[in-house]
Amino acid sequence: MAIQIEKRKPVSLIGEEPGLKHIIAGLGWDTAVVNGHPVDLDLSVFMLGENGKLLADEYFVFYNNDTSPDGSTHYPGDSRGGEGEGDDEVIHIDLSKINPKVEFLYFAVTIDQSEERGHHFGHVQNSYINIRNRADQSVLCQYQLKEEFTNEDSIMIASISRNGGSWNVEALGQAFSGGLNTLIALYQS
Repeated sequence: MAIQIEKRKPVSLIGEEPGLKHIIAGLGWDTAVVNGHPVDLDLSVFMLGENGKLLADEYFVFYNNDTSPDGSTHYPGDSRGGEGEGDDEVIHIDLSKINPKVEFLYFAVTIDQSEERGHHFGHVQNSYINIRNRADQSVLCQYQLKEEFTNEDSIMIASISRNGGSWNVEALGQAFSGGLNTLIALYQS
């Protein structure tokens, strides 16, 4: 059974699964149509150095930059509406290939065209992020977003941090307004 992660309570991925190398970060949500458009969430990851900034812009992996320069992190494609069961968006990560200068992986969820369509996280139900072992697809840990955000259109949902030979995952659930550009401004060097 998956561990339910909580804010400010890191969990060791390696402690939960010794020898773990390949993980999948998965995002899911219930479909919703608001103002005539499906609410479309996008998952992305900021690969940050010890200073809390991107090593380079290419270490921001999302729909317009699908693979990190070190080859460790890959975004295989976009789900537009949260249809079906299971994860709607995923990012594949090979922990053994991550550039040694990367200390943190910050996972962001944004709403595509939120301003133009009048969408915000108050329209999103049953959203979560989970971390799975790619080898057997088992869910190692999950964070279910339960907070109510009625004006925000982007969320830093979870982080994974390097901890010596281990990797710790922690729920964040910190919401912002201003879309992806607001988040990029936080982490660019």
